[in-house]
Amino acid sequence: MRVSVREGGQVAHITAQRVGELLKALFEILRVQPDGIQAGEALERLARGVTLTLYEAGTYERTRQRRFENIIRLATIDCVKAGWLVKHKGTWTLTEAGLAASLKYADPGELYREALRLYRAWKASQSERVGPNGAGNGADAERAETSAAITFEQAEEQSWKEIERCLLIMNPFDFQHMVAGVLRAMGYHVSWISSPGKDGGVDIVAFNDPLGTRPPRIKVQVKRVSQKVDAGGLKSFVAIVNDDDVGLYVSSGGFTRDAEEFARNQERRKITLIDLERLLDLWIEFYPKLDESARRRLPLTPIYFLTPEA
Repeated sequence: MRVSVREGGQVAHITAQRVGELLKALFEILRVQPDGIQAGEALERLARGVTLTLYEAGTYERTRQRRFENIIRLATIDCVKAGWLVKHKGTWTLTEAGLAASLKYADPGELYREALRLYRAWKASQSERVGPNGAGNGADAERAETSAAITFEQAEEQSWKEIERCLLIMNPFDFQHMVAGVLRAMGYHVSWISSPGKDGGVDIVAFNDPLGTRPPRIKVQVKRVSQKVDAGGLKSFVAIVNDDDVGLYVSSGGFTRDAEEFARNQERRKITLIDLERLLDLWIEFYPKLDESARRRLPLTPIYFLTPEA
């Protein structure tokens, strides 16, 4: 069987009741983080908030990873398939269904057993879709699938964490040029990039053609900041975007919900918000078209993993 409480060598050390207790505590951490939290931080908060047994606090000899972390990662696979948890680029987010389940099942053991039931229902539906000659079956195949899923998840978390750290400490002027590099790779013609100092609210101006004869003119504001831009900060930029312009606001810290709503509700002005995740997606998508000077600002190498089942 797949999760720690179902692996023969670990049954004596941890029960479904205990896994449920840990999930309950994890869900409480995620409940107050509606935008999600990095998996590593969630695991550290959980470890500090509960008393780990000697077995849970112990480490695997080969990886030196705490058993506690592996137990949680295994259990959260069930929660994802149950629709209770969303994992995206190393961020874990509790869904409404997950919150409802945590409130519904007061007994931790029942909570975890329901997650297992929903996982098995999902697994059965996958088997029916693939057919008898599809992927392998049985305990060995299931353990291999789980191991691959955890490896993929940890690799994704680590890569995103390192890229995010690099971008957040990047010189603001270099970050600005990185954005300009993406625009060029996308086929736009960058006519102006502001120098360090006051810029009047516009950092980059770009057009659809080299001479700037074809509208719209693209005005770009770039903020390499750690905090989210709110509606107030966005309004000052929108004020300098004319009706026949397109405004791009790039913020490494992202945007508050009121800022997103403000941009969405613009009727005359065209405003597009680009957070760090969206910028990285564009960087990866257009990476082959970036010039060498642009690539040096954030050089990436693709490494391929077996994709876990959807």
